[in-house]
Amino acid sequence: MSKGKIRVLIGKPGLDGHDRGAKVVARALRDAGMEVIYTGLHCSPEEIVETAIQEDVDAIGLSVLSGAHMVVFPRVIELLKEQGAEDIVVFGGGIIPEEDRQQLLVLGVKEIFVPGGATQQTIKFLKNHLKTAISTQH
Repeated sequence: MSKGKIRVLIGKPGLDGHDRGAKVVARALRDAGMEVIYTGLHCSPEEIVETAIQEDVDAIGLSVLSGAHMVVFPRVIELLKEQGAEDIVVFGGGIIPEEDRQQLLVLGVKEIFVPGGATQQTIKFLKNHLKTAISTQH
């Protein structure tokens, strides 16, 4: 984890053009004192991982409403491993069925949040999870 503020990249992969939820989460994280990089719409997993590494983020949050979650999340995890950046926490949200959510968690996604969930859950998750990650690295 970087020193100082928690740095989070919020990505909207694929062709989904609905980014209101991603922007709400990004603003809530900023309001909670985190630094947020928002990639904008229509980014590839490759672009998201490249930006995350360049920006030295602690976490990547993906918003997937298009149904491509079983492709996008595993690809981001795979690319992070290829780049030696497995320490970047991957989380996300969107329209994701429970059975797919469970598979994604097994693959290495740390948490999936549902639409309409309180942004405070995401903030609490990031603060707690990244604090735990730091303490286990030392």
